[in-house]
Amino acid sequence: MFSIPGLKVVSLTDAAAARIREIMAQSAGDEPALGLRVGVKKGGCAGMEYTFEVARAAGKGDEIVTEKDATVIVDAKAVLFLLGTELDFKTDRFSSTFVFNNPNQVSACGCGESVEIIPQAEPTLAAH
Repeated sequence: MFSIPGLKVVSLTDAAAARIREIMAQSAGDEPALGLRVGVKKGGCAGMEYTFEVARAAGKGDEIVTEKDATVIVDAKAVLFLLGTELDFKTDRFSSTFVFNNPNQVSACGCGESVEIIPQAEPTLAAH
């Protein structure tokens, strides 16, 4: 698991935590859901897209964040892209959506579906 003391990979607003809890409650089935998996993939006009899926288990290297009784599993390949991100949930007159307040995001396309993200560099340990 990747971590920097005092910095979470992802933090949740109250609205995001509430929506994640709702999704998990609706996903109850034979196999309980562990949390909401978030990640990034190549795609869209800006280069990358955020992804979501209900996760039944964590994979090797995934970062598990539990806040406000809600669990997010950050895909291992997305950790450096999402480091320091606040996940929010917004509802307006016409839509409801998760919003990534990502300090690593440098631009987004006009449609709002894809983003350009510069990953954080992995910290190196100084030789003693």
